[in-house]
Amino acid sequence: MTIRLPLLALGAVLTLSACNDGGHTIVQQGPADPMANEIANAAPVELPPAIAASKTYRCDGNKVVEIDWTERNGKPAGANFRVGADTIKSTVTTAPAEGTGPYTGENGAAITGTKDAASVQVTVPGQSAITCRG
Repeated sequence: MTIRLPLLALGAVLTLSACNDGGHTIVQQGPADPMANEIANAAPVELPPAIAASKTYRCDGNKVVEIDWTERNGKPAGANFRVGADTIKSTVTTAPAEGTGPYTGENGAAITGTKDAASVQVTVPGQSAITCRG
């Protein structure tokens, strides 16, 4: 017991002597941001359209189409659709102002109808249009 107490005291002294008590500078505003002016003058960021509805439709030829209808600021913005097991994925981004269609996309992809309609017409790139019912 007599040996342990001096060793503990020596350990505490060595531990405390390892502390760095050097001065610390605290700056209220932080370092200057070199890109502050560029960020302040940058154009506002526009978020991608939100998914307003996701629906599955049964189509002519017994195909299944899944459509994610998108909106931006409460107005139709387009749709993403997938056709059954073929996993053909297409995006139609040009939406009409009234939202009834046709929505058009690349390579001839199109959707005529709305997210609330009982049936829509889908055109897969390179194929003819098919009628689909929800």
